[in-house]
Amino acid sequence: MALELSNRGYIVNYKKVQRLMRVLGLTARIRRKRKYYSYQGEVDMKADNLIQRQFEVSKPMEKCYTDVTEFSIPASTQKLYLSPVLDGFNSEIIACNLSTSPNLAQVKMMLEQAFKEKYYENTNLHSDQGWQYQHQYYHRFLEDKGIQPSMSRKGNSPDNGMMESFFGILKSEMFYGYEKTFKSIEQLEQAIVDYINYYNNKRIKVKLKRKRQSQVTSTKPHTIASIHRLIRTMYYLITHNKLYDYTSTQNQ
Repeated sequence: MALELSNRGYIVNYKKVQRLMRVLGLTARIRRKRKYYSYQGEVDMKADNLIQRQFEVSKPMEKCYTDVTEFSIPASTQKLYLSPVLDGFNSEIIACNLSTSPNLAQVKMMLEQAFKEKYYENTNLHSDQGWQYQHQYYHRFLEDKGIQPSMSRKGNSPDNGMMESFFGILKSEMFYGYEKTFKSIEQLEQAIVDYINYYNNKRIKVKLKRKRQSQVTSTKPHTIASIHRLIRTMYYLITHNKLYDYTSTQNQ
């Protein structure tokens, strides 16, 4: 909330924002733990953990991350699986695939979308030890592109912290608490696509020094009353899954 206010030109310390939210009776949304696990034992090829939780990078495509997460809604017996690739340089989602089955075809399409160049130098792609990432096709594709595979240790999700963080943000802002609002898998799929577009182009990244990826705003002082109004507005938009829609209209 403090970062969103700062981006909109309101200079307010985050501790003051916390106090104001308590006064206004507003609470933060708690992220749930994810349920989907793709690990099925040592089924094929593995790789060393080249990242070692050293997530900082100096250039694009130096350290990339991937994983699969699951979505389930009451309106459908099917589940939806999201397989993205995240560039650790700016946290941008450079590729993603949505499927009702977490199969090898999903990973193939994701890789082809993310890595279109003929060859890459000094690029790592980090994942967990899911069966998809142990598959020979996955390792052969990366080898042909000059990309070094990297894998988390078994049962150590913080090793893939960049991807885990994105999944947590995505689900807490547009999915958790709103499962019943999606009337079909197709509607959920479109909402995820829209959110990723918002995330890449509008949402704040702390590592980008409190600025959106494609926007820089001026700062100016404001009254407590106006801050109260904006906090209430931002809280409503976030908790009602409307922040990225609102942001899009404000930048048209």
